[in-house]
Amino acid sequence: MQYEKGHYYHIYNRGNNRQDIFFEEKNYDYLVKLLEKNKEKYNLTIVAYCLMPNHYHLLIRQDGDSQISQFIRSTFQSYVQAINRAYDRSGRLFEKQGDGKEVDDEGYLMHVCRYIHLNPLEAGIVKRLEDWRYSNYPEFIGVRHRHLYENSLVNKWFESGKEYRQFVMEYFEEKNRYKEIEKYLFE
Repeated sequence: MQYEKGHYYHIYNRGNNRQDIFFEEKNYDYLVKLLEKNKEKYNLTIVAYCLMPNHYHLLIRQDGDSQISQFIRSTFQSYVQAINRAYDRSGRLFEKQGDGKEVDDEGYLMHVCRYIHLNPLEAGIVKRLEDWRYSNYPEFIGVRHRHLYENSLVNKWFESGKEYRQFVMEYFEEKNRYKEIEKYLFE
């Protein structure tokens, strides 16, 4: 994929054979540090992210001439090398190099943010999204402050973190209502 300056991309990947890519909390923390360091080096903005036990999602805007593919390669090669050393393992950690899709519509951009942030709740890992430490959802709703958060889009779309929380949770609840109805329709 050819990445273009000023465009947004949903980047994702999962563990080889759907296996875990994080084995303990310090692995997540290490990858967050790599993302923070490399976003500056490659001049890009991480709009939304979520690190899950066996996969990750990033919503990225390319701000400079460096390709997002260079950022992904550098970040995740460093991560894989560190994991392989730390756990005396070898071979592939990820299924692929990483997939990406351009997000070229503002409505779709909002939906991708929500989709990324809902991952831990959808997976049943947490009961409250703000309890998942490895996402920037807590920044979106104003309960934590880190470097992997760029608020211009959120401020453009929502007047407050409370509004963003409502946007995310109403969708989740509606989706679950449809799942319940489908159970009865297709039994």
